[in-house]
Parts: sequence; C-alpha cells; structure tokens
Amino acid sequence: MQRREFITFLSGAAVAWPLGARAQQPKMPVVGFLNGGSPEGYAVYVAGFLHGLGETGYVEGKNVTVDYQWARGHYDRLQLMASDLVRRNVAVIAANTPTAPIAIAATKEIPIVFVSTGDPVIAGLVASLNRPGGNVTGVGLLGPELETKRLEFLNQLVPGTTAIAVLVNPMNPAADLQLRKLQEAAGVIKRQIDIFRASTAPDIETAFEIAAQKGADGLLIVQDPFYNSRRDQIVGLAARHKRPVVYPLREFADIGGLVSYGHDLVDGYRQMGVYVGRVLKGEKPADLPVVQPSKFECVINLKTAKTLGLTIPPSLLTIADEVIE
Repeated sequence: MQRREFITFLSGAAVAWPLGARAQQPKMPVVGFLNGGSPEGYAVYVAGFLHGLGETGYVEGKNVTVDYQWARGHYDRLQLMASDLVRRNVAVIAANTPTAPIAIAATKEIPIVFVSTGDPVIAGLVASLNRPGGNVTGVGLLGPELETKRLEFLNQLVPGTTAIAVLVNPMNPAADLQLRKLQEAAGVIKRQIDIFRASTAPDIETAFEIAAQKGADGLLIVQDPFYNSRRDQIVGLAARHKRPVVYPLREFADIGGLVSYGHDLVDGYRQMGVYVGRVLKGEKPADLPVVQPSKFECVINLKTAKTLGLTIPPSLLTIADEVIE
C-alpha cells in the first residue's frame, strides 16, 4: 500500500470508528407517562415520580427518557394516547387513575405500573395485591372510601341540616362509586348532598356559582386528576364565594384551601417511580406486590378559617397532621 493510500485509509477509519462506537451504545429506554391531568398542576407529582426513578439509578435525559402524555381532563383521549404508546413499544407505561384500565386494555405485553385511587383488585387492575399477575403492578391508594371521611369533616365544620354541595367529575370511571359512598355517608349523618358534575374549567366555575346561589353551607371536592390540575381555580373560587371546602389532597390546603384529608400523593408517585425503575432493571410486575400506603394526612389552614370567620372544631384540630397559621 502506498503511503498516501495508507494515510487516506487511516483517516477514513478514524471517522468510522467513533461513529460505529456511538451506534453500538444502548438506546435509552422510554417510559410512557400516561396521565389524565395536566402538566401545570402535576409538577409536584412528576417531581416525586422522577425522585423514585432516581432511587433506582435512573435519571431522565441521562439513562431514561420519559414520554409525557397528558389528557388535560379530556379522558376520552386516553385510549388513543395509550394505543400510541403501545405502537411505539415503550419500555414501561406509568399510569394514574383513570388511565390504568385503559392502558391495561391496550396491552398485555408492555409492563404497566399504576398509582390508583380505589381498590385495584375490585377495579380489575390486578388479580391480587400480593401476586398481581400479568404485566401490571403499582401503588394502590384508598379512594372512594376516603370521601366518607371528608364528608364527616365537612359536617363538623358546618353543622346543621342544610345541603352540602359535592363536586364530581362524571368522566372519571370511579365517579359512580364515589357518589354511592357519599350517598351512604350522607344517610348516616342525615344530611342532604347536592351533586354538581363538572368535567371542564367552565363547569367548575358554574358549579360554584350555583352552589352559592342555592346557599350550600359547604362543598366537598372528590378525588380526581383533573381537579388536582385545577387546584388554583378551585381554591380561588372557594375564596371568592366565601364557602368552606374540604379537599382530597394537602396541595389544596398549601395554597389556601381550608381543610384537606387524603394520601400523600407525591409519595405515591415516588413509589410508582421506584417500581418503574425496578421493572426497567428486569423485575417482572407480576412479582412485585401492590404497594398500599397506610398513612393519611389532615391539613388545616387556619388563615383561611379566619378569613371565613369559621372556628375549627377541637375534634378536627386534635387529629390534624399540620396546621397552617
């Protein structure tokens, strides 16, 4: 080989070898994050999810890609979103309520990790809590059962016989069960509840206006991903109409909501992230028992109570995990 040809060969090899090395690098796994809410209201939960991934060694953009699919309250779009994730053969699907059943219907092959309110066995998400079976596992949070407790709290805040308004999202598959639990609880405390169905931002505003016109003593916001996304709007409407409201999550009380009672949903998303990381490392969902957090937190915002001219009953103050003054 002539010297010039040899130099040309080396130059070509010098270019080719790095390209070949890059081509052989493993492709980052893609996690499909399927959610019924919107990114504006879910930043705190996404942070919890990414923290959980980090606990297992996965960092977004470094060794894992997260494909966020937000329904923004339009739950009718979820089936198409789930089908798209399946078509692109993502490594894992992380799903919340109400997206988990839709993801499960879309694939029996791709692992699915959920964070779900309500009993995942009754909902048909898994065969059992200890041995989920199939391609599904996750974090199961009590959902409709907690609505009863929230109604009891509201009844203590505004005792009497007048009606209590309830805001429920008819697009949520859990809505019927939520209402059934609330109707049963209302019968026990002998209190009428007025149901307001709201699945859009204008619906929420209208519900508050009509509830105020009808003289509802207080309002109960049921657990729903879309409502979680609309925290600022809902808490703002409660302040505008000067109505005591009980909420499902502490994030409402943190921004001025009166009382919240429910799970630590941020930690629920963290636990979901941990399970997604473990599945990415090769563990099978069928072998990962459903996580069931047992801690509930009650947060009372005394500043809001003073604004409303409301005295918080000692029975509630004694069980509060946190009081915002």
